[in-house]
Amino acid sequence: MNKRTLLSLLAVVMLAGSWTGLSAQDKVVKKIIETGTTDNKTMEHADWLANRIGGRIVGSPALTHAEAWVKEQFESWGLEVMVQEAGEINVGFYRGPWSGRMLSEDGMALHFGTPAYTSGTKGKQAGPVFIEPKNQREFDRMKGALKGSWVLLNKTSNGMAFDWRENSDTLFYRDMVEAGIAGFIRSAKLPLRVMYDRAHCYELTMETLPTVCDIILDEDQFEIIKKKVLRKDLFQLEFDIRNHFYRGPVKYHNIIGILRGSKYPKEYVMAGGHLDSYDIAGGAVDDGNGASVTLEAARLMATSGAKPKRTVLFCIWTAEEFGLLGSKYFVENNTVPLDKISNYINRDGGPLCATSVTVPPAMYEDYVEVCKPILNLNPEFPFTVNKREGDPQPRPTRAGGSDHAYFAKNGVPTLSFRESDPKGYNFEYGEIWHTERDIYNKLIPEYLEHSAVVEAVVLYGLANLDHLLSREGLYSN
Repeated sequence: MNKRTLLSLLAVVMLAGSWTGLSAQDKVVKKIIETGTTDNKTMEHADWLANRIGGRIVGSPALTHAEAWVKEQFESWGLEVMVQEAGEINVGFYRGPWSGRMLSEDGMALHFGTPAYTSGTKGKQAGPVFIEPKNQREFDRMKGALKGSWVLLNKTSNGMAFDWRENSDTLFYRDMVEAGIAGFIRSAKLPLRVMYDRAHCYELTMETLPTVCDIILDEDQFEIIKKKVLRKDLFQLEFDIRNHFYRGPVKYHNIIGILRGSKYPKEYVMAGGHLDSYDIAGGAVDDGNGASVTLEAARLMATSGAKPKRTVLFCIWTAEEFGLLGSKYFVENNTVPLDKISNYINRDGGPLCATSVTVPPAMYEDYVEVCKPILNLNPEFPFTVNKREGDPQPRPTRAGGSDHAYFAKNGVPTLSFRESDPKGYNFEYGEIWHTERDIYNKLIPEYLEHSAVVEAVVLYGLANLDHLLSREGLYSN
């Protein structure tokens, strides 16, 4: 028996000693903790999302598949399910394999990516390489040789697709396209950050699909190729990029599991993470980790026999990466009365461990009571409830960076757990955020599994309070 399993079982045994003659509520908490400790499914959910389904860009078959899978999971645990259409996109997109190489005596395989909703090749396409022209004279000199070529741009990629309208300093963009180039190539640091065509993806139709490849290349390889062009070496680049489009509209949906309240069914406690991801990798961390923890919290509560006083909503949001569109739709369409939401817990960061929560003074006593069962649930991951000091936070006037934003903007409590790295895995979110490294192996199982138990216990406790959490001192306006 490994140390981790031994500690988990020890925690259950220690708690079980005080679980004789417990109330129905306490028995549910006991069941949540026992199941979450001995039969936790968080990593199974993450495996399905990141490995079996994969990157889940809006408008892709993968996202549609993931929505159906989440709905099936909720239903299998006995939850009601709300499928909420949040929007649609005119043209769908999905990827096949991609590969590239330099054709020369010192040839090499190329390390690159392409943003979603950009063009692929027509099979293998090989061609010469040029550096973008600086003036009319340079363009006129190369114009006749541009057909089928690859053009190096003097720009560093930020992960988004190249947009000539925002990058008007790129001379002769239209002229190079009209001359028949195969694609543009930009330099990028590793790991490659590859996202989508924000400027054009919603405008696309099957009649206006992009025709020129947009390639983001390893900066070291970019420099090697650029030097070869400047030396006038004889070589070509060959790419085979299977970027595919299909006719829409393609709808995208919030999938919300509902555990109906027994006493206050029109009051709510909520938790969520987003289902969509970029598709350069599996979307395991951003935000497969948040979706998986939310799913497991739902399973633990639903299978424990929980009958909370308040309705609990387990929200798997859509289109967060396209502008928080799923949660925005939920809020702006008054899906539930915002003044009846006690708290919304969002998870959309690294695969770290929920180890504390900081709350305004008016909420402190309630949270202390609710969190008692998890304070020493695992000695390696002690949990603390902290009282917020100082003035209330100003209510945000604009949406922020994740699905809590539209709730907070409208005055709803969005107090989420502080996530930390108590065992010192030295996780670096920056190297994973929207990059090719957002894969299943970057998840930290013991952190995610523990966080799911914490989330389930806290949601259940908040749902069973005799009152909604006080908003006194939450926001300054």
